[in-house]
Parts: sequence; C-alpha cells; structure tokens
Amino acid sequence: MRHGNKINHLGRTYSHRKALLKNLAAALLIQKRITTTLAKAKELRVFVEPIITKSKTNTTHSRRIAFGYLQSKTAIKELFDVVSPKVGDRPGGYTRIVRIGNRFGDNAEMVIMELVDFNELYQTTTKTTDAKAKKSRRAGAKAKAEKAVVVEDKKEEILEEKALDIENEVETPTEDVNNDDKAAE
Repeated sequence: MRHGNKINHLGRTYSHRKALLKNLAAALLIQKRITTTLAKAKELRVFVEPIITKSKTNTTHSRRIAFGYLQSKTAIKELFDVVSPKVGDRPGGYTRIVRIGNRFGDNAEMVIMELVDFNELYQTTTKTTDAKAKKSRRAGAKAKAEKAVVVEDKKEEILEEKALDIENEVETPTEDVNNDDKAAE
C-alpha cells in the first residue's frame, strides 16, 4: 500500500532526482519552454513554482535561497531579472503543461512545459492597469454611485436624441411619401 507516499521518485535515487529537478528547472527558466515527460513535468511544477514565488521579492536573501535550489548563476540571473518582473502580479500558476503525444521509443507521454507569461499565442489582451484597478467582483458603494450617475447621463442623452428625432419627423412632409407610393403603382 502507498500510505503517505505522495512523491513520485521517477525511478531514481534521491540525489539523482534532486539533480534532475535542478537541471530541468534551470533549463525552464533560461529557455522559457522545455519538452519532457508528463511525470517529470508534474514534479518539476511542484519544484519550480515556489522558487518563482520567492523571486518576487528581489533581496539578497531570496537570491541565496533560490541559488540553493538551482545551483546555477545564469538561471538565477534570468529568474530575478526577466521572469520575476513579468509574473509579479500573478498569484500563482506560473507554468503550463501542454500534452503533445507519445514518444516512439517507449510510448511515454510527452509534454511541453512553459512559463505562462512568455507565450504570446495565449495572451489575447494587453494588460492595462487603468481598466482593471479593482480585482474583486463586488462593487462598493462608491462604484455603485458612479455607475448610477453614468446610467442617468446616458438616459438623458437618449431622451434628447428621441426628442430631436420627433422634431425632425414633424418637420418632414408626409405628402411626398404618399405621392411617391402612388407614382410607383
């Protein structure tokens, strides 16, 4: 039975698995996209996402903590200089796993693992800070009052347009329309 055995050891010893995850994480941070097996990608996600979260605070301490996990100066530089500013407002879920089929040799399920914010194909809209100033769904009393004022302004504009349309209809003669119908018959 597997009671309490939540870690996938990937058929390796502890030191081999640790080295594998360090190398995969460094490659992911430097290249932004790697191709690997599904089991390795799932374990890598658990390994690399806390490191990316730690990189949001660019301090000497957090750099040393991240270096303890990755053991790669180029990966740390890329993480803190490029990746961290781009994922600064994201609350988690920095990686995406896309399945691409099975490998021919051993039929292992292959995936592409990528950093979410670095794929332009999935980004549909540009980020604007003015449009999304508030994150919650519920509007406060101030927002409701502003919305009510906007609705009242729109109602007044619509009523003015209708009044202008009615005045324009009164000024146009209706006899011309009837004469055109008789001429067409």
